[in-house]
Amino acid sequence: MKKMHSTFLLAFTALVFCLPGSMNAQGKPKGTETLDARQQHIVTISSFTAKGDLERLGKALNAGLDAGLTINETKEALVHLYAYCGFPRSIQGLNTLLAVLEERKAKGMVDEVGKEASPVTSTDTKYQQGKKVLETLTGKPETGPKKGYAAFSPEIEVFLKEHLFADLFTRDILSYSDREIATISALISLGGVEPMMQSHMGIAMNLGMNESQLRHLLTLVETNVGKKEAESGRKVLNTLLASRKK
Repeated sequence: MKKMHSTFLLAFTALVFCLPGSMNAQGKPKGTETLDARQQHIVTISSFTAKGDLERLGKALNAGLDAGLTINETKEALVHLYAYCGFPRSIQGLNTLLAVLEERKAKGMVDEVGKEASPVTSTDTKYQQGKKVLETLTGKPETGPKKGYAAFSPEIEVFLKEHLFADLFTRDILSYSDREIATISALISLGGVEPMMQSHMGIAMNLGMNESQLRHLLTLVETNVGKKEAESGRKVLNTLLASRKK
């Protein structure tokens, strides 16, 4: 009897230790992981901001706040997007959020404000700070001579390092992954920026997102924005995945 009990325990233990190879940390089989609830709302908020669809953006903002996005997280996503779809879309988004918050307050609803951005303590120059952030995002060292647009227009390369990656990405109200989800959603909704879309999908995967989560993002775009935009995103993702297999 003892021998049978020991054999059962060994078999059970082996099974438990084998499970992580086919399951993720949340107990889901590999290939079925999805974005979490707050990330899903970042997708819809970012998509409608990029589209300039303020009516549906208002509904998406309400849904995001209901789901637990803080005021500062929501505001930060809208601020972040100005780097990808311009000040007009970003400011319109912020004005829409302000109106939503006033309506919710009038109804007696209390939304969590959330944390502020931590002070930057680095003594590096803004350019060096941005360079390090970009290296973290891409997983590649920023070395060698500048090419393409960076060589043709060195000033914009400096602006990107000092402002986008130093000023914006170092604000820790949102994680790097949250920012990439917002960026990818906006770029898909904008259209016509496939090279940049592929670059940011690559960054998202470098940060730990997987194919299943990116496909979930595209499904959300198809449901909320349109099939044309989602199909464009799928072509870009398929190209990226094929290049990563080589």
